[in-house]
Parts: sequence; structure tokens; C-alpha cells
Amino acid sequence: MPSSQFAHKEKYRYLNGFNSYHESEAVEGALPIGANSPQKPPYGLYAEKLSGTAFTAPRHENQQTWLYRVLPSCGHSNFEPRESSTYNTNPENKPYEKIHHIPNQLRWDPFDLDETVDWVHSLHLVAGAGDPTMKSGLGMYIYAAGKDMDAHEAFYSADGDFLIVPQHGVLDIRTELGRLLVRPNEICVIPRGIKYRVTFPEGPVRGYILELYQGHFQLPELGPIGSNCLANARDFQAPIADFDEDTSSEWHVLCKFAGHLFSAKQTHSPFDVVAWHGLYYPYKYDLGRFNTMGSISFDHPDPSIYTVLTAQSDHPGTAVADFVIFPPRWLVAEGTFRPPWYHRNTMSEFMGLIHGQYDAKTGGGFQPAGASLHNVMAGHGPDASTHEKASNADLKPAKVGEGSMAFMFESCLMVGVTEWGLKKCKKIQQDYNAESWEPLKPHFKRPEGPKKIENGVGGTEGGIGDKGQVPHWTS
Repeated sequence: MPSSQFAHKEKYRYLNGFNSYHESEAVEGALPIGANSPQKPPYGLYAEKLSGTAFTAPRHENQQTWLYRVLPSCGHSNFEPRESSTYNTNPENKPYEKIHHIPNQLRWDPFDLDETVDWVHSLHLVAGAGDPTMKSGLGMYIYAAGKDMDAHEAFYSADGDFLIVPQHGVLDIRTELGRLLVRPNEICVIPRGIKYRVTFPEGPVRGYILELYQGHFQLPELGPIGSNCLANARDFQAPIADFDEDTSSEWHVLCKFAGHLFSAKQTHSPFDVVAWHGLYYPYKYDLGRFNTMGSISFDHPDPSIYTVLTAQSDHPGTAVADFVIFPPRWLVAEGTFRPPWYHRNTMSEFMGLIHGQYDAKTGGGFQPAGASLHNVMAGHGPDASTHEKASNADLKPAKVGEGSMAFMFESCLMVGVTEWGLKKCKKIQQDYNAESWEPLKPHFKRPEGPKKIENGVGGTEGGIGDKGQVPHWTS
């Protein structure tokens, strides 16, 4: 079956469809009919509009949802800074949080699990570009946690959309709009501003996050591929309305705002949405359902054919962020070096490994829960051992990546690395280049017959080079 086999079984039901207009009610009749904000919504509920785009955004881009809740979300105390001296996930230069822009290829050993912290305090910015206050750019995070969030606590990011990629452990996420169970080999997106609480039904968790400061994720255009394949819209799942009726307990709402943490108190549950309808909601996707495309004749196609979700810049075809995966797939190209070619790219590439072994890095240094960053124009490609094997392989049809799932956060922006990512985490592999590419040996052999075309370089001073190599030569 084209889906993942999960050890932790699903326990929730969902609505299906990407960027589909959904509606859901936890009490029959809670959704008003034909009006968004009636004078008196059903059952004494309050109507509240949640806007993920400007009101006047083009219809095909407009994302908003109407919520019908017990009490509106504005009923809370003032937000106060919390742990402001230590909690900083803003990729802007700060005296205590320097950003390093360096051309080196970087690779990290697996990041440690940390059972002492909850979801909110497990977020470590590794790399990023731009500024959430200007709604531009993105941040790349590692999370590793072992404690459930407090039973009366909720969190949201005002800075951007969270694309969460679990590597270890199960996330049980309660959002304002309903519940999501997210396991390794699934991803989920929680849009800017939506409140949620995370618990860990199987113990400690670890994974990766891409926070998108501008725009929202979309499915990539398919062009000549046609109307289906890659990630199909029907396979994305959104939550069903589920609510608390708690209007007396003290709750704490944590807010990530401009990269810093704030907290406010309120005496009602933030999870009191009885019904909702709209286009702005959290969702999840099983990577095992990705319909992979590839060459069935010759050459290795660009990795853009593995794009699951994209967020375009103002220049179509150039992404602020692409989420790309490398799933199990068949390679059948004839006369072809089948792994990715060596390349230098105008895009930045941050890679992670969920499980298994990535087929382009078989030397052992790229491990599950680790990562790599190949920044703008940094040369990279298969390690030496992979090149040797692929150059001499019998080119029969072969399935690669069995039991593996690697992914890439790709961006047109030059990505800076935080002090935590470069130094404090102590996971940087200092011998990355020495292990991967310095062992590559030259195989060039000058042919005995044809002589080297000098084109004037090796001739006598003032001489003319090979006239046959100069277009439109006239004597």
C-alpha cells in the first residue's frame, strides 16, 4: 500500500484535502448557516475570524477561518516577557546570539534527546535567514524534548508557519481546531497564530522544524507531469473540531513573538472552539503516500521532482522554502551515474535524515537525527565511497532507499548558522570534507591520439591558435 506502516496506531479522524474549504462542528448545529457573524451565533457562542493573509489578498491566495468558540481569544492578561535573556530564536544578529555566514559545508552528528524540557523550551534555532518582524525569510530548528507541556498551557508562534518533521517519538498535538497525531514519516504544518499543546504518548521526541516567516506552503506546480503525482491533495489531513468547556481554570498562553517568548494568563481554555469553517487550519501528511517521479531513460533529474511543499518568493519558480524528500524509489536510468551529480547551487540546502541510510551518502557520517548544510554555491555531492560504488555498479534496475527517508529544506536565501548550531550543540563534524570528498582521486588520462588544443595558450608569443576552434575565422 502507498502509505506508511506505523507502530503507533492512529486514534483520530480527519478531514481530507489540501487547501480545501473545510467545515467542522463538535456539536450539531453549532455552525451558523449562510452567515459568518450572526447577531447571536448558535448556542451563545462567540464568532471570531482568524486571518492568515490580508483581507484583500487575491482569492486564490486568501486564507482565513471563522471560529465559533465559548469565549474569544482576546480575553487574557497582558503578555509579559518570559525567559527573555535565554530564550531567543530570532535569526537576527544579537550581542548574545551571533549569526555566522560561512561558505563551508557543514554536517552535524545526531542531536541529543533532552528529557528535561517540554516542546516550547526544546526549540533550538540552527540556521536561518531574514527577519520575522518583516515577515521575510525562514528559520531551521531542531527540537528534542521529554516532558509534556503543562495541562493548562498553550503555545503559538506569531512569527511564522511551523513545518514539523518528527524523527523520533510521537507528537499528540491538540490545536484550537482539533487534534493531530504525528509520527515519524509524517509531517504537520501549524500555521502562524494557531494555538496548540504538545504531549508525548511514547516518551521523548526529536525532530526538525522549518518556520516560514513569509507566505504559506503550497503544493508545487506539476507542469508537464499533469494533474496528479508527487504529493496528492487528497492525502493531506486536517483536524475535526474538538473543544473544552473550561471557563474557570487558570491557563497560560505562551507566544513566540519576534523570536522571543511571552506569556499571558486567562481563566478559560484556549481549546474552546466548538465549530469552524475556512481555509486556514493545521494539517498533516504521510510521506509514505508521496508518488515519486524519476527518469526511465537516462540522466539524473533535478531534485525538484521530489518537492512535497513549496513557498514561492516574488519570483515564480524561486522558492523561499521547499520541503523535498528522498523516499524509497526505483532507479533504472541507463548509462547514467545514478546518485546526485556533484553540483554548486544558488539555493541553500539543509538536509536531515529521519531513518535509514541516504543513498547519496553511504560513508556513514550522515546519520538519522543528524543534519547537513550546503550553503549558496558550496560544492557538494556523493561522498567518495558512494562515487566509487556508483561508477562501477551494474546498471540493472535497483530500488534505493528501502527503509530510509531523507529530506531537505531548500531556500533561495543565504542561510546563517547560529551560535548554538555552530558551537554550543557540539555536534559539528570537523572532518566532514576530509571524510567525504578529499579522498576523491583523479581518474583523468590524457589520450594518446588527439593532442591538446592549445587555443593560443601554448603557441609562440603573438601566434594564432587553432583556427578550427574559432567560429567565423577569417585570415
